[in-house]
Amino acid sequence: MIYQNVREMEPRELFSGMKARFIHSKNMTFAYWDIAAGSTLPEHSHPHEQVVNVIEGEFDFTVDGKTTRLKAGSVVVIPSNVAHSSKCLKRGWVLDVFYPVREDYR
Repeated sequence: MIYQNVREMEPRELFSGMKARFIHSKNMTFAYWDIAAGSTLPEHSHPHEQVVNVIEGEFDFTVDGKTTRLKAGSVVVIPSNVAHSSKCLKRGWVLDVFYPVREDYR
């Protein structure tokens, strides 16, 4: 069992303006992102299913070529190997859940 306060964890800046704190369970990775306004995540894909949960902020999020404006409360489910990208319009706090575990985020 894991008990952790993510706000007390040391963040890792994996992309410019995007700092993350990671929790890994046996089968999933939880990435808590603190994202600066103006930050962009280039288009990419991966074999993991991903669920994006916007806690705070505003984003233009593109999945499979379709762009949608996301705000607090928005959730996006991204299937395995589907291309996606984003741009942060207002500073954000996002929880990404990946299945299976993202070994590259350990």
